[in-house]
Amino acid sequence: MVLVETKGGVPIFSQPVEITRSTEERQTARILVSGCINGPAIRFNETNVQVESPIWDRWSSEGRLVHFCAELAAGFPVPRPPAEILGGDGQTVICGAGTVAEDNGNDVTGQFLRGAELAVEHALAKGCVAAVLTDGSPSCGSTYIYDGSFEGGTRPGTGVVAQLLIDNGIEVFPESRLEEADAYMRAQEQPE
Repeated sequence: MVLVETKGGVPIFSQPVEITRSTEERQTARILVSGCINGPAIRFNETNVQVESPIWDRWSSEGRLVHFCAELAAGFPVPRPPAEILGGDGQTVICGAGTVAEDNGNDVTGQFLRGAELAVEHALAKGCVAAVLTDGSPSCGSTYIYDGSFEGGTRPGTGVVAQLLIDNGIEVFPESRLEEADAYMRAQEQPE
């Protein structure tokens, strides 16, 4: 990761990292997953996300799943006010042109950036080559996020964590696309 500047004291990673893996690492590739997927009720509203899939079960039995909640790592409590990205998506926030705000108007951009940084550090330290994240979240959304109106509207885009993982060479999938994630994982484990 290349740090070039900070926004509100939070390092911004500007360049993707080239990730190379040994044969052993390819054989044991791991997957970063949102801490709320099949985990404790740690979402903002004290719920979790249930995923039932033989793929998930296999990954779990193989010890591939690395649960991590960027929002808890950044210090948010459970429960917490809902938050949405205003003025863009995760990329816009990372570039300093967008913000993340709670429905009460509290700007929590710095905490979301810090959580994203911690997620990338954790994923790289644990040998994760992919991530399966909760779609729609201002942190973890990978195909859509809520539109900033706090009225339930959505728009295409990424959350802050998802975008920073992508920027650092980690493939990101929503929890609804486990087949695609599994195909990607299998490709990573093929000998070069």
